[in-house]
Amino acid sequence: MTRLTLLATIAGLTLVAMPGRVSAFTAGFSWAGIPACEKISPAFTLSAVPAGTTRLRFNMTDLDVPGFHHGGSTVAYSGDTVKQGAIGYIGPCPPGGQRHRYRWTIEALDGAGKLLGTATATQAFPP
Repeated sequence: MTRLTLLATIAGLTLVAMPGRVSAFTAGFSWAGIPACEKISPAFTLSAVPAGTTRLRFNMTDLDVPGFHHGGSTVAYSGDTVKQGAIGYIGPCPPGGQRHRYRWTIEALDGAGKLLGTATATQAFPP
């Protein structure tokens, strides 16, 4: 057993070998100007997006209610910004007086749908 496998076993993790190289890239966003309970997605700024990316797949998770499916959508990659409102999803709508933490997962895909890289960004709502 390798040391990495042993550490993963102790931590209760499952390691999955993936063919090819999957790169990490970075993403940022802000909830400023995004109304609660609306389907208006924030604008995103991306950096170090893997070469060969043609599409970006977005998915949002409420970390405080992970069973609620906010969804997301796939958009064409045309540069390191994604405009506000470009992503189809169910917007953040925490119960009155509460703040929830939302995590976006963004996957970079090539023309054949192969995963090239992944980024995550997390912010609380309301800001």
